[in-house]
Amino acid sequence: MGKVVIYYMTVVSPWTYFGHERLVALCAKHGATIEMKPVDLGRIFPVSGGLPLKQRAPQRQAYRLVELARWKVLLDMPFNAQPKFAGSGAELSALWTLAAQELDTRGAIDFAGAVMRARWAEERDIADPATLAACATGAGLPAAAIATRAGAPEIAARYDAATKEAIDRQVFGSPWYIVDGEPFWGQDRLDFLARKLAQ
Repeated sequence: MGKVVIYYMTVVSPWTYFGHERLVALCAKHGATIEMKPVDLGRIFPVSGGLPLKQRAPQRQAYRLVELARWKVLLDMPFNAQPKFAGSGAELSALWTLAAQELDTRGAIDFAGAVMRARWAEERDIADPATLAACATGAGLPAAAIATRAGAPEIAARYDAATKEAIDRQVFGSPWYIVDGEPFWGQDRLDFLARKLAQ
């Protein structure tokens, strides 16, 4: 039986965007299952020593842009480091992702990837239900049903529970992967994750 990769993530992380499709391909290669868990970094940062981007020192913000540019070139991915709708939060897309998971796990993973492309490559507003509906349709999912389900209290409770679980498991960033209890932080650790999956 293949391994399970627990995947704590948020679509508003550019690093998650850079790693998402590579994670999907890696897991397909090794016959691993992805257990995707959207989480609220706004709640994780205060208890783990992290800071929202705007609160970081100027030199850290500047170097982040250097690194993002490097990864864009290395991975040859379309990417806007300062997207038009940078102020849009992740909560609505997280709720839609959790609702989508109830219908189709793989479809939900594709949906999350589409949402990240919308934000980081296509200059679209991921806080706009119309954008999310288009992403869902593109992933072969019923947008209207997901929109309705995303507003259910149980979905909000699952988002809250996943965030609490991440805090309990000492997650402090996104993307964060766990395999057999071993954590891997960041898309730049996918090579180590590959070695783990190959064992």
